[in-house]
Amino acid sequence: NGGFMGTIISFLAGIFGYLLNFIYSYVNNYGIAIILFTIAVQIILLPFTIRQQKTMIKNNKIQAKVKELQEKYKNDQVRLGQETMDLYKREKMSPCSGCFESIIQLILFISIFYLVRQPLTYMENMDKAKIDEYINKYEISQQSNYKEIDIIREARKANDNTISIEMDFLGIDLSNIPSRNWGNPTVYIIPGLYVISSIISMKITTSAGKKKLSKEEKEEEERKKREKKALIKAGEEEDDFDTAEAMNKQMMIMMPIMAVSVAAIAPLGLALYWLVNNITTTIQRIILTKVMKSKEDGENE
Repeated sequence: NGGFMGTIISFLAGIFGYLLNFIYSYVNNYGIAIILFTIAVQIILLPFTIRQQKTMIKNNKIQAKVKELQEKYKNDQVRLGQETMDLYKREKMSPCSGCFESIIQLILFISIFYLVRQPLTYMENMDKAKIDEYINKYEISQQSNYKEIDIIREARKANDNTISIEMDFLGIDLSNIPSRNWGNPTVYIIPGLYVISSIISMKITTSAGKKKLSKEEKEEEERKKREKKALIKAGEEEDDFDTAEAMNKQMMIMMPIMAVSVAAIAPLGLALYWLVNNITTTIQRIILTKVMKSKEDGENE
C-alpha cells in the first residue's frame, strides 16, 4: 500500500467506504448496500462516462479512416505515418485518447476492490491494532488474502455483535469465497451471473460505434475481403487479414475465462459489485450510444 499511488487508492477507498457505510446504515444489509452503492457511484461518475463514450465513438470513426489510409498507402510507410498524424490533428484527437480514462477506471477499480476486500478498515474505520486483535482472537490465517472478511464470518459464528455487518443476501453469504466452498451451491450463483454479464458487456463494447452498412456497402466489404484473401493465398500480401476481428474473438473467449478465475477467488460481495457494475455500465452504454447517434443523425440532417 506504500507510495503515492497506494496513498491515492487508500484515500479513494476511504471515501467510497464512507458512502457504502452511509447507505448500509439505512438498509442494514450488505448486499442491498453494495447494489445501491454501485448505482450511486455510476451516477456520480456519469459526466466522466459520457466523455469516455464520446471519445470511444469518435475513436471508432477515426479508426475506420485509418484503415482506409492503410489500404491507400500500404507500400509507403512514411506517407502513411504522416497522413495518420494529419488525420488525428484534423479530428483534434490524440492517438493516446482514452488512455487517461482507462487509467482512471483502473484506479477506481482497485480502490473499490480494496474497500470490499477490507470492509473493517474502509467501511467501519477500524484501526489496525483492533483488526490484529480480532485476527488473533479468531485465529485467522496470516496467509489469507481476505482477513477482514474472515473476521466478519467468524464473528457471526461466535455471535459477536461488536462486528455487525450483515452479509446474508437473499440466502447467499457474501462473505463466502467460492474456491473455499465448492460444496455450497449458492457460491456459483453470483459468479455465474457475473460471467454472463461480462460476455454481454464485451459484445456490446466491441460492437459499440460500429457503422451500420447498407446492402451495397456490405457487398463492397465482402468483395474487398475476397480479393484480400486471394492475394494472401497467392503470397502477394502479408496475412494480416481481419486481425482486429481475430483479436475480438480471442477477447470473447478470454473474458469469461478471466471472469471465472477472478470470481472464484474473490468474496461474493466483490463479485456482486462486479455484477451490478457490469449491468449498470452496459445499460449506460446502450442509452448513451443511442442518444449520441440520434444527436449526430439530427445534426447531419
